[in-house]
Amino acid sequence: MKKHFLLIAMLLIGVGAMAQETAIDTSWKYKGNVGLNFSQVSFTNWAAGGQNALNWLGTFHYEINYAKGIYKWDNTLNAALGYSYFNFKQKPVKTDDRLEFTSLAGIKASEHWNYSLEFAFRSQMAKGFDYASDSTTYISKFLAPAYISLGIGAEWVPNEHFSVNIAPITGRVTIVNDDYLASIGAYGVNALDANDTTVHAKGSKVRFEFGARLAAKMKYSLFHNVDFESKLELFSNYLNHPERVDVDWQNLFVMKVNSWLNCNFGTHMIYDYDIPFYDPDPITGELIKDPNSKVQFKEVLSVGVLFNL
Repeated sequence: MKKHFLLIAMLLIGVGAMAQETAIDTSWKYKGNVGLNFSQVSFTNWAAGGQNALNWLGTFHYEINYAKGIYKWDNTLNAALGYSYFNFKQKPVKTDDRLEFTSLAGIKASEHWNYSLEFAFRSQMAKGFDYASDSTTYISKFLAPAYISLGIGAEWVPNEHFSVNIAPITGRVTIVNDDYLASIGAYGVNALDANDTTVHAKGSKVRFEFGARLAAKMKYSLFHNVDFESKLELFSNYLNHPERVDVDWQNLFVMKVNSWLNCNFGTHMIYDYDIPFYDPDPITGELIKDPNSKVQFKEVLSVGVLFNL
């Protein structure tokens, strides 16, 4: 009986040691947060005038990272969706919409350099409108557009706050998965040929590019409870005007009041020569394609709750 008891005890100790070893494995790290921000303004018999409004913005951020020996694998998902309600009898106005996923696998080459393979996806979740001209005809929706890139290169990581991934061999696909938007050549795909009268004539829904991509990321605590994040992406298409560099630059300031209440201020700038813009003719009012590209800029200020996952 004592032998049996001793054997069982040894087995339990061995299992416990194995479980403890598994529990302290730090190869995988998980972190993220979910936030919900609100703002509201209401007027009653207000002589100076004003517009009632209710605004909300939901955000989601999650990271799954692996690091062991000379290998690393970083995965990040970012999503945001926000609306403003000025009249509950009318459609709300979209204020923010992002869906982004990046996955970077690396093999250590030296102290601060890694060989890298990076996949990136960017789109939006809901239909978007140009509310200044037309609130019924959408100009974007899920997968229209969507940008997918896959690149091979090297990543420079001088410290924990900053990294730059340089991928001189990158393929990028622009998807416009909508017949109407593809037919007018939205977001750089080939428009419908006006001289093609066949029944099956359609614009191209996919545009392929081959070039170089650079992605620089910075994350730093500026002051106590004030964090700053910045992400800059550059892309040059070897096959068509490589001097026209696409720019995507995002910045975010997070000011923490306490563990769950925070104030966010973010900016997003995009420059893509291949995205067409249309201006109304001053005489006829007909939309005419602008021969020049334009810088797109967005800023969002919000206050709300943020919970770590």
